[in-house]
Formats: sequence, structure tokens, C-alpha cells
Amino acid sequence: MRVALFVTCVGDAMFPEAGRATVEILERLGHEVVFPAEQTCCGQMHLNSGYAEEAGRLARRLEEIFGGFEVVVSPSSSCVGVMREHYGLRNVFELSELLVHRLGVEDVGASFPHRVAYHSTCHSLRVARVGDAPLRLLRQVHGLELVELPRADECCGFGGTFSLKNAETSSAMLADKCASVEESGAEVCTALDPSCLLHIGGGLSRRGSRVKAMHLAEILASR
Repeated sequence: MRVALFVTCVGDAMFPEAGRATVEILERLGHEVVFPAEQTCCGQMHLNSGYAEEAGRLARRLEEIFGGFEVVVSPSSSCVGVMREHYGLRNVFELSELLVHRLGVEDVGASFPHRVAYHSTCHSLRVARVGDAPLRLLRQVHGLELVELPRADECCGFGGTFSLKNAETSSAMLADKCASVEESGAEVCTALDPSCLLHIGGGLSRRGSRVKAMHLAEILASR
């Protein structure tokens, strides 16, 4: 199958390894991955800030760029949620749901001998609705111990521009999330959204924690 990669702004700038890992996983499974170089922001930040008209222009551009592909994959459930639920681009999938629900694959041949906690981000739960696809993939990773994350469904406090406009509230939510991650006994906290991982990883680092934040795609690409 020929798949187009939508890498996203935050992914490109802060988590490029997640995009590379996405390509590696799909190519390992025998699929061709292409990267339309003219891709731009999905407009999620514009929508968060009330700039619907500007977001609409970006939506029309993305439709022109990705509309001709049968399948588009992105390592970001929040951007997938915007493109699919707000813009109606039904050919866009988050990586884990593409693997499990579209391709019927749960074991991607990964090996990652560490204790891992999975943070189910707000958009993955309530907008993209990926379900248990990430957990099904993690359970098939050789050597990985999946540990329970207390209050896993609670927001990390990032919320796009929420973390800027409501910094004190965001910081308090982040402190709760970091405490839960450390309480789990995990060595690694994983999730589907680079933005949330950036937030959580920064919080853990400032606490002097040994727990690392890592995108799910990186774990699935490990061998």
C-alpha cells in the first residue's frame, strides 16, 4: 500500500524521530511511504485560538495536498482529529489505528525491554477515538512491561494554546500527571501526541525524574 506521511509542525520541529520511526515501521511491513514536501500546519492552533477562517484556508490546502491519497498517516492523534473530525478528511489515520484497525497488525516485530506507562491523550480518547489500538501494539512488543498509569485518562495540561493562556492551571495539571507517571514505576512514558510528550517530558525533566517521554512510534520501531 502507498501511504502519505503527514508529519505535523510539532513533530517536525520537536519530535522528528517519531516521523522517521513511522516510516520505518510501515516500510518494515512492506508499505511504500511518501512525503508530500508542500505540506503545512493543520491549523489546530488557529482553531484553538478562534481563527476559524485562517484554519479553513489551511484545511483547503491540506485537502489539495492529501486528497489524492487513499491513506494518510500521522504520528499525532490531535492533528488527525482536526483533519478528520473538523475538516472531514476521512483518509487520515493516526499510526496505531492504521496498524491495528486498517491493516490488522498488532505485532510489528519490535523489542523494547523497559517498563512503559501509556498516557492516553485527550484527543486520542475523545476526538480521534483510537480506542485500545496503542495498548494492543504495546502488549506485543518483546520484552516490554506495560505498567498501569494511575488516572491515565486525565489531561496532562497542554491543550494547545491552553497551556499558554492558562499557564498556572496547566502547570498544576502537569504536576499531577508527572506524579502519576512516577508513581507507576515506569522507565518510559509513551503517548501518541508529540505536543503532550513535549509537555510531560519537560515536566519530568524539571522534576529531576529518570522517566523519559517517548513517542509510541519510537518504541514500535525499536528492535
